[in-house]
Amino acid sequence: MTTDNHPAHPAELYWLPPAADFDQTLARARDDGAAPAERLAALRELAGSRLDFMRTAKVERALRGLPGDATAALQPVRLALLAGHTVDHLVPAIRVAGLRRGLLVDCRVGPYGQWRQQILDPGSELYRSEPDVVLLAPSADELLPPLPLSAARSEAEEAVSRTVKELAGFWRILRERLRAAVMQQAPLPPTPLFGHHERLVPGAPGALAARLEGALADAAAEEGVHLLDLAAAAARIGSGAVSDPRLWHHAKQEISPVAGPWAGEQVGRILGALRGRSRKALVLDLDDTLWGGIIGEDGVDGIAIGQGSAEGEAFLAFQRHVRRLAERGVVLAVSSKNDPTIALGPFERHPDMLLRRSDFAAFEAGWGDKPAAVRRIAEELGLGLDALVFFDDNPAERALMRRTLPEVAVPEVPPAPERYVQCLADAGYFEAVSFTADDAQRAAQYSASAERRRAQAGATDLEGFLRDLAMVLEVRKVEPVSLARVTQLINKTNQFNLTTRRYGEAEVAAFAQDPSVLTFCGRLTDRLGDNGIVSVVIGRLVEEGGERVLDLDTWLMSCRVLGRRVEQAMLGTIAAAAARAGADALVGRYRPTPRNGLVRELYPSLGFAPAGEGEDGETLWRLPLAGAASEPAANDTLPPIEVRFHD
Repeated sequence: MTTDNHPAHPAELYWLPPAADFDQTLARARDDGAAPAERLAALRELAGSRLDFMRTAKVERALRGLPGDATAALQPVRLALLAGHTVDHLVPAIRVAGLRRGLLVDCRVGPYGQWRQQILDPGSELYRSEPDVVLLAPSADELLPPLPLSAARSEAEEAVSRTVKELAGFWRILRERLRAAVMQQAPLPPTPLFGHHERLVPGAPGALAARLEGALADAAAEEGVHLLDLAAAAARIGSGAVSDPRLWHHAKQEISPVAGPWAGEQVGRILGALRGRSRKALVLDLDDTLWGGIIGEDGVDGIAIGQGSAEGEAFLAFQRHVRRLAERGVVLAVSSKNDPTIALGPFERHPDMLLRRSDFAAFEAGWGDKPAAVRRIAEELGLGLDALVFFDDNPAERALMRRTLPEVAVPEVPPAPERYVQCLADAGYFEAVSFTADDAQRAAQYSASAERRRAQAGATDLEGFLRDLAMVLEVRKVEPVSLARVTQLINKTNQFNLTTRRYGEAEVAAFAQDPSVLTFCGRLTDRLGDNGIVSVVIGRLVEEGGERVLDLDTWLMSCRVLGRRVEQAMLGTIAAAAARAGADALVGRYRPTPRNGLVRELYPSLGFAPAGEGEDGETLWRLPLAGAASEPAANDTLPPIEVRFHD
């Protein structure tokens, strides 16, 4: 392992910090006499550090040894791994990658090479395990059509099409029978036969693999399947770093144990994104991070940024990458030890600066400690600390942040600015499983939210402030156009979430098509902009005690609109729709989690009466619906929110 952040092995997770004292921290995690929370914290600390495959296995064994009360704070995920090659050695890495994201992954490996049988047999272990996610990983040999090198282009296209159609059929079976998210592994690149001419020969392995990769991506996008694109990921580090021919022939290991932590990390990223654990905001230092030099000493004209020098071009390339992240929905913020006026100088006056002050939803410049500044940024944006990535070239600031705010992700920033882009990309903090129109507007939405908070802080009359916002809430049933965003909210919303049940796209689509289920999604706009879809409600119409009730399985709301009484407006709309559907009452459920104490008293505050207890510590609440159909948003405490309901 080198000191300049170049990995000793290409598959090493170099952006993670080395474990300060691996053996001592592992001993704390294994200490039966220690408090469960302390043991888990020690393991999460290790999971967040740079581990080889042997240390990864030790951490995973310690995780298996934790008592149930120690892992209760982790979000459970059941993963079924169906493969045409040996994958048992990858399970520890997948579980540790999950732990890195606050997930407790229960990974079940299907019988070797029997993925087709497992999918087609309704009585197989696959269906008995009821997985949340199925990872389908046939070997490259199984997926590449066995064509002669002389095959014509039309033959290659037809053969690849047959392979993809077969896979798509299996995806549909899995989704229909399990309602699970499906992850399809793309094959690793084969050894070329023709060198650079490979892709020009339709029947060559490289040409078939490239055609298959494109067809798989198109089919996955159409079917709502998540692509584990190991081929693209391996291209960044070299396929030789991932596979070992000796191990393939001796043990049918397509991925070598040395590359196990890297492969497990790729799977863990998608699992984390499916459960809303991807990071949302990037907090950036300024000096020697966004530009070369120290603005307070070198001045606007003396910093290195832009064309004309290798250093300036490297910082410009990093700014370009950061701006593209913002375009896809990552929220940007600044935390800099600088005089605020001086820190703003390059954004306002340097002609080669690509990023401008308006690109940042929060801007903290001052001489206080950075952990305190990052806390203020999280509060201003309405995000949890575990949604933030802190990118700073100063190793002392990184160490302080990790020690003070362990929830914040802090990559090991390379000393050379030309490697900043690669580091941030390789770290995969912002892994996505969908991209929606709302995502593209995310940065603007958070900037507007911060402006609303500042306006509210300066207002003396809350009612007047809310009235001045001119809010409009549009409520619709969940439709194909909103399906991805609704699923995204279901899986990442924690604080204002009454039951914190997680569902995949297939499950949400099934709810939307079920006549006994009412689905609602609310989009809020105001004079400062479009907040996007901010609330989701799913309720089942059931017969209960001689009456018909709407049982609220899921009710969640984005924290960006807390304090604006959107929940009252949603309730009025839901009550009216339920009454029109013949319901006599609403039944609400509150299932406590470590993060949703915010809504503990929501139902009683909205007029619901206690109605007993359900499973998993749920409390039940009931609201009669007499007269609700005539007043869809009737509530004396409502601010002037205009509600538009589209049935």
